[in-house]
Amino acid sequence: MLLRDAVTDLLLGSSCVGCARPGRLLCAPCRATLPTAAAVTWPDPVPPGLVTPWACGAYADLLRELVLGHKERGLLSLRVPLGRLLARSAAAALQSGPGVSDAAGAVVVLVPVPSRPASVRARGHDPTLAMVRVAAAALRGGGARIEVAPLLRTRPGLVDQAGLGAAERAANLAGSLTCPTPGLRRLGVRVGARRVRVVLCDDVLTTGVTAREAQRALEAVGLGVAAVATVAATRRRAPAPRGRSEEFAELDRSSLSSGPGLP
Repeated sequence: MLLRDAVTDLLLGSSCVGCARPGRLLCAPCRATLPTAAAVTWPDPVPPGLVTPWACGAYADLLRELVLGHKERGLLSLRVPLGRLLARSAAAALQSGPGVSDAAGAVVVLVPVPSRPASVRARGHDPTLAMVRVAAAALRGGGARIEVAPLLRTRPGLVDQAGLGAAERAANLAGSLTCPTPGLRRLGVRVGARRVRVVLCDDVLTTGVTAREAQRALEAVGLGVAAVATVAATRRRAPAPRGRSEEFAELDRSSLSSGPGLP
């Protein structure tokens, strides 16, 4: 798959999304600048009840170009570096916070936050699901039992979130996601009686309202959510309350080495 992507990039005369160097969509020098760790990154204000969100960096510069290139420009091979970054966030989340001791032997279920069906049709692909599948493959490399489960669906009436403020997003998303029974049944068949740890996955954390609505929909059918994992997060406009950690503080790289496999 990676070789095919590389050949396609070269044949189509692609250039790096970070520096415009001819060749690969992400050149080696730009790839070397990608974050090597994830950190807790709370939105401000924090939606009440939101589980701990993780991200690899700020939604700016190269990370922003990767996300937009993959989602809006159809540069499909960018799912690979994005998925690997998402895997770092998920791995950090799974070995941190409450319930870490319960991780051994549990099935980790990565649940993508869904896009509107109209958006998926317009783009011709589902960027979040593609990215989550790459993340799952990276995490399985460490021997973890990982399932990708697109359990969530959007209800009619949801509009595009672009350009909406926090209050408008909350109003738009209230009750907008559901978790239909067929998907739950399929997941139940795959995991059996094993314990499950659910990680919500998305490309970018903005206000946290979307993640909170997705969390609510899963909890409504009895699935507890351990954390939210994202590639990037928009910068906070004010310090987080109650002494929460600094945004995107660099984690010790060794803290990831004992968790699920990483690329």
